[in-house]
Amino acid sequence: MKKIIAAGGLVLNENAELLMIYRRGTWDLPKGKLDEGETIAACAVREVQEETGLKQVILGEGLGITIHTYTAYGEEILKETHWYKMEAPGSQVLVPQTEEDIEKIEWVNKTDLNSRLQNTYPNIADIVTRSGLIAAQ
Repeated sequence: MKKIIAAGGLVLNENAELLMIYRRGTWDLPKGKLDEGETIAACAVREVQEETGLKQVILGEGLGITIHTYTAYGEEILKETHWYKMEAPGSQVLVPQTEEDIEKIEWVNKTDLNSRLQNTYPNIADIVTRSGLIAAQ
């Protein structure tokens, strides 16, 4: 089984809303694969910026690791994703990275979080819940 290391962020704005992306019919968090020679923290910031268009992201503490498996091109893959708390200061323009099939990006408040978590991957719901950054209602 091939192992991929990735990193991403649970990004909050000044209103304590969580940044979520919508890709391939499912709500997700911005994340991506580690490049050779890159630190995991740098990967997390780069991927968040690339996938969302955010220019300024403040890296915070590590929040944990999720692991899941999937099949791509007939190959079994184990993906280990490292998650960080991040903040996006000010009013920044969000630009979905369409070449990664990201259709839209939204700041999600506590009231709307449960509906998004009903249409996400189990590991995403797990890290959002475990983080305690934004309590689902």
